[in-house]
Amino acid sequence: MQAEQQPEAAADPVSSSDAPEDGPKETSSVSHNISDADAFKIILEMKMKKRQKKPTLPSTVTELNTEDGSKVYVVGTAHFSDSSKKDVVKTIQEVQPDVVVVELCQYRVSMLKMDEKTLLKEAKEINLEKLQQAIKQSGVMSGLMQMLLLKVSAHITEQLGMAPGGEFREAFKEASKVPFCKFHLGDRPIPVTFKRAIAALSFWQKVKLAWGLCFLSDPISKDDVEKCKQKDLLEQMMAEMIGEFPDLHRTIVSERDIYLTYMLKQAAKQIELPRASETEPRKCIPAVVVGVVGMGHVPGIEKNWNSDLNIQEIMSVPPPSASSKIFKFVIKATVFGLVGYGCYRIGQRTVQLILSMPAAQSYLQKLTEIRSQH
Repeated sequence: MQAEQQPEAAADPVSSSDAPEDGPKETSSVSHNISDADAFKIILEMKMKKRQKKPTLPSTVTELNTEDGSKVYVVGTAHFSDSSKKDVVKTIQEVQPDVVVVELCQYRVSMLKMDEKTLLKEAKEINLEKLQQAIKQSGVMSGLMQMLLLKVSAHITEQLGMAPGGEFREAFKEASKVPFCKFHLGDRPIPVTFKRAIAALSFWQKVKLAWGLCFLSDPISKDDVEKCKQKDLLEQMMAEMIGEFPDLHRTIVSERDIYLTYMLKQAAKQIELPRASETEPRKCIPAVVVGVVGMGHVPGIEKNWNSDLNIQEIMSVPPPSASSKIFKFVIKATVFGLVGYGCYRIGQRTVQLILSMPAAQSYLQKLTEIRSQH
């Protein structure tokens, strides 16, 4: 559920113009004599000097504190906004965090290494292969729901001409520039979320929701594009669609608020400094964490911050209900029916095509003459 990325330490800050003629030799000598613990301390001191005591942060940042003195800066973002990307970069540069946590799970981590052009193309192309992959990964019901929600994202992508997740890619890049900064995936796995969401709906609720998602095609105006800078358009549209389904809102939004809060608190545990020897006493310092999440999750994270959280319950997948089994059967029957009808139509047309060919006509005429002679 969690991935880490350990960037390399920052380069030597001493410029070549300031170094003496025999500088390279001395540097080589020192590098062989210095211990790992001392090297860590030197680089950590450099990092602390860059860390602003009173950072100038964007208005989209919420500061949270833990009992042991760690600080968590939660950047509320809009998934289709250039201004959100700038907010993430500025926050990481100002606070020089020890950990960066993003609202992604291992099933969506590929978007971190894709360029904007590839992501834009991927978001617009929802094909049968992607559907099969989603069904294989999450099951029939959850896979179909996942593809329908991707359709919503693709609709916004097409209207805005901007791929989602730019703030997460910026967070990944900036984290790699900060010495000893770890990169964590903080969202609940997609298959768990969708399976729990499907289980929370009745048969007719599933039909109604699927129908609404299938026929989502309202254009997005320039005003909506501007609203993206203050509000998460994707989450707003989702909130409007699932507003009449309280159980769906609970699984897709509220439960993930709890999960994200838990992961941020885990990331904010104190950092143990390396020791020069086993006899040296252990020393821990408070951590600094930057969380990058959709702004729709920020109120829920604040609400849950001082609570004792247990994520075991929201990680379990309930057994399928009778309505789920019925809906699954209907979907399968519909798919097989369409495939069967398609084969029938293709076969019928093929036979007609063959019979209309001159060679076939001649052959049939000869058969008729032979039968009439007998």
